Amino acid sequence: MQTPANFDYKRASSVEDAIAMLTSIGPDARIIAGGHSLLPMMKLRLANPEALIDINDLTDLSYIEEQGGEVRIGAMTRHRELLESDLLWRHFPCFRDAEQVIADPVVRNRGTIGGSLCQADAAEDLSAVCTGLKAQVVIVGSGGERVVDMDEFHVGPYQTAVGDAEMVVEIRVPVRKGGASAHEKVERRAGDWAIVACTGAVWMDGKTIADAGIALSAAGPTTVHVARAEELLKGKPPSDELFAQAGKIASEDCSPSKDTRGPVDYKRHLAGVLTHRALSRATARALR
Repeated sequence: MQTPANFDYKRASSVEDAIAMLTSIGPDARIIAGGHSLLPMMKLRLANPEALIDINDLTDLSYIEEQGGEVRIGAMTRHRELLESDLLWRHFPCFRDAEQVIADPVVRNRGTIGGSLCQADAAEDLSAVCTGLKAQVVIVGSGGERVVDMDEFHVGPYQTAVGDAEMVVEIRVPVRKGGASAHEKVERRAGDWAIVACTGAVWMDGKTIADAGIALSAAGPTTVHVARAEELLKGKPPSDELFAQAGKIASEDCSPSKDTRGPVDYKRHLAGVLTHRALSRATARALR
């Protein structure tokens, strides 16, 4: 039976308390909320923190609310709450698409959006969702607050822009007129990590695509932001041919690795097909 190495356990009562603990312990401390990503890595000895700081008492970080032209999501918001949110469904239906294919009810009841993003697993769905929607992440530390774009947040495999004495407290998603989105995923079995997944978002200006967002999971060392395909779509009327061209770019611009889920050429093919599907479904939603 696999067990983690010994560690200290502390329970934070506030964000300030958690930051103070992180500062005191140093880089060997880790934040834990749901624990569904961190604990398996600890059991495999791939992560060996000196101390875990439990933030489950920080219920003030659990919310989904519209404010100042954006939807703000607290880092402690559980997957189940994202799945059931009518506000997210109205503005960003890709959240519900993704949550319907993430893990199982046990994980969705405990896992958090902050934990998912901070794990920085390339196959994780919500990172693609937030990248495709051009979201920003709010990071707090002893030096104050800073806000980073998703492109800056993930700096490498299992690595983020969050410093040793910092923590994620909020995700901000801009609400823009004429927008809609969709998330498409291929997996080996229900609730599994993606073989490849894609979030596609469009913002329509009448019958023309004013802007677009495209991001892939499990198609590179980190979430893949397909910026070149986004540029192709801008200013053009939506069409099956246009989305096929965007899918071709996505398959060219991703960098999947061969693994037990499939070979590289298969994953590139999926990236193209899922990009086409996600954009088609997002556009159909926007034009309803």
